[in-house]
Amino acid sequence: MIHFIGAGPGAADLITVRGARLLGEADVIIYAGSLVNPALLDYKQEGCAVYDSASMTLEEVLAVMEETEARGGVTVRLHTGDPSLYGAIREQMDALDARGILYDVTPGVSAFSGAAAALRAEYTLPEVSQSVIITRMAGRTPVPQGEGLRKLAAHGCTLVLFLSAGLLEQAEAELLAGGYAPDTPAAIVYKATWPEERVFRCTVSTLARTAREHHISKTALITVGRFLGETYERSKLYDPTFTHACRKGTS
Repeated sequence: MIHFIGAGPGAADLITVRGARLLGEADVIIYAGSLVNPALLDYKQEGCAVYDSASMTLEEVLAVMEETEARGGVTVRLHTGDPSLYGAIREQMDALDARGILYDVTPGVSAFSGAAAALRAEYTLPEVSQSVIITRMAGRTPVPQGEGLRKLAAHGCTLVLFLSAGLLEQAEAELLAGGYAPDTPAAIVYKATWPEERVFRCTVSTLARTAREHHISKTALITVGRFLGETYERSKLYDPTFTHACRKGTS
């Protein structure tokens, strides 16, 4: 059996209870060593073999899975955050389907949730933004036509950029060209929930400069939008004048 597990955003105790249990039952762990906190390996049992996938190809990862499966072992494939976001798991699952090998997926806390916690922010504020776009800047890996950052910026909603900390000169230009005002609040969250977490608040027009000043070029999420501002409307859910299925309002 193969267990794909989301490791969470960084802090070792932000993995799910199920994920921690499965780590402790694994005979083999294949983890993304360049991004996953190695402290998570403390959950493993004695004698568990550990592979760092940072230098491995898909074929090499699958070979380890197949070998472990052939001898009746249990493999944990440990991905960062939630494996459904930039986890490259679809190609692994398709390959396992073709080989008739069973697997399951345990979700994890995404880094974009960890970033919001670090910012003490809510991405969806009444009358400010009710939508969150999770995307990345096109670089060596392109994005599909129609998903360019400039086009997505035209929506003006909350935006979270993964895998883009080293491309902020281009990202800043695209965000401005797409319609965000230069003074739109933004923030760079470095290693959200890790012990070395750092938060740098800025604006869209100062994203690249802020990253340069603090030597940030990787392992950071970029958040953009008025949700980082001071103005928003009170939630109707807890407004005493508002009637809903669970409460009669006063007006």
